[in-house]
Amino acid sequence: MEQAVTERSVLRNLRRIVEETTTWGGRLFDLIVQGMILLSLISFSIETLPDLRPEVTWTLREIEAVFVAFFTAEYVLRILVAERPLRYVFSFFGIVDLLSILPFYLTARFDLVALRTLRLLRVFRALKFFRYHRAFERYVRAYHLVQAELFLFFTWILVLLFLTAVGIYHFEHPVQPEAFKSIFHSLWWAVSALTTLSYGEIYPVTAGGRIFTFFVLCFGLAVVAIPSGLIASALSEVRRLEREEASRGTGAPSSGSGESCGPS
Repeated sequence: MEQAVTERSVLRNLRRIVEETTTWGGRLFDLIVQGMILLSLISFSIETLPDLRPEVTWTLREIEAVFVAFFTAEYVLRILVAERPLRYVFSFFGIVDLLSILPFYLTARFDLVALRTLRLLRVFRALKFFRYHRAFERYVRAYHLVQAELFLFFTWILVLLFLTAVGIYHFEHPVQPEAFKSIFHSLWWAVSALTTLSYGEIYPVTAGGRIFTFFVLCFGLAVVAIPSGLIASALSEVRRLEREEASRGTGAPSSGSGESCGPS
């Protein structure tokens, strides 16, 4: 019985360190993990430098093994302390944690050229940073507030992309058959025009095509402005909700003491 109580107490303390930042141990754990993420990304970037000496390459691989051992221990620890382990494993950050270590084990087991490209998945370690920023949580809450509007907007964008490709094909295909071979070839121009990138390798030369492009570029401004406005307003709403939650939290004791005085 005492052993079971001790194990639960150890798990509870580990959970506070791994999942919370309210304790000294939790803050230290987060700083260590963030430091290892940063160092591993620097090591990953150094590996891409040309003409590295063999001893440098060997050293980087040994360093990578240390990083993988650390992140593997972190991944296993998070599974052990999670109240619902499967929920963590299939969550966004659980998948990110797995993808950040999986390439090492696959390429170590199977020395195939195709599998070596999986090492690029180590870049997923950069996403681990988001776990330690409260601003990311705000963006997630903001997304949930406007997800229906965003879905409708991006559905409208897909329809508009197709109509733009059809329109420019109609105007430009007769005079630029190589640049606008089909509606599918015209989709690249439609994407660059609606996002106001306009790289310039293909552009309209007919009067109708130029007039059409003018209206497309005007719609392109809305493509950037509308989702930005939706997210900005949702973030403002999230901050307002956080302030209300904080005020309720700080006002809880005083309201409790007021109730003891009896009804007015």
